[in-house]
Amino acid sequence: MDPNSLKALQGAAGAGGGPYEGDIAVAHDTSPWISVYPWTPGTGFGTKYANPSTLPTGHGLGVTWSPDGADIVVVHVNSPRISVYPWSSGFGTKYSDPSTLPPDHGRAVDFSPDGADLAVGHSASPYISVYPWSSGFGTKYSNPVGLTASSYALGVAFSPDGADLAIAHSGSPYITVYPWSSGFGTKYSDPSTLPAGGADVAAFSPDGADLAVAHVTSPYFSVYPWTSGTGFGAKYSDPSTLPAGAGNGVTFSPDGADLALSLQTSPYITVYPWTSGTGFGTKYSDPSTLPAGFGRDIAFSPDGADLAVAHSTSPYISVYPWSSGFGTKYSDPSTLPTSNGYGVAFSPA
Repeated sequence: MDPNSLKALQGAAGAGGGPYEGDIAVAHDTSPWISVYPWTPGTGFGTKYANPSTLPTGHGLGVTWSPDGADIVVVHVNSPRISVYPWSSGFGTKYSDPSTLPPDHGRAVDFSPDGADLAVGHSASPYISVYPWSSGFGTKYSNPVGLTASSYALGVAFSPDGADLAIAHSGSPYITVYPWSSGFGTKYSDPSTLPAGGADVAAFSPDGADLAVAHVTSPYFSVYPWTSGTGFGAKYSDPSTLPAGAGNGVTFSPDGADLALSLQTSPYITVYPWTSGTGFGTKYSDPSTLPAGFGRDIAFSPDGADLAVAHSTSPYISVYPWSSGFGTKYSDPSTLPTSNGYGVAFSPA
């Protein structure tokens, strides 16, 4: 769940150009499966919103918002595996389930930039399900051709222009991208240098010129130039200081100047300066207060002023001010998520 660079780009600096104020959602693995808080930069978490009247049915593994912020989506373990709610400073009545459900655990989710389509990555063939969306599910699009058998889709991301759809998955080639135009086109050729192992998430840069993939084997993430209609360029050189362990989440800052990775190994979060066409700069210093456990998902706020990581150990969510480096960690919310944080997303401005 992390396509947040796209959401951040769309909401950058807020509708009036001022500091972002919105909401932050955390998907987690015990009931109520989703926790949402008001968010104020410089202040942090507000009082947790009331739970939805109809809860998701199992472990929340990913969360995202529609581009206009009118809907919030949770993907989860048990049927119907995806739950969508209207959002207006709180949960509305859950939308009806799609007529064709994802066939197994929902693991990742993303809206197209125009909000007209909703993609779900899941654990069983066809591994990706995409639905038209207009305040409710339309009839599922036909399945794509070319995803590897037994290749769980662990990450999905539309490109910022909506012309391409990337899927990070557990089996080789680990990253698969299709043209998208209200349906799947012919799969792009695989990159000449594949990611080194099973991929957990993919993210496009805000300008769509680069595509980053987080994976379980060193160097733990891979970044490629991307050209819609052409596909992958030659993989960028690895950073001089590699991440400390497997990458579970990856995202670009809204201005594209930084690239953040959440990790299974301490320090659990790593950030690099990023320049398209050049690649990685020198790794930023770690935060003075590390996340308390291995990082699963990561997200910048829409104005780029804050950076959140969902993680495995209480308080399950950690947020830091960000300005070309980490500030002092915000205080934890007064009501914590109830268990392991799997997904995190800021609402659009």
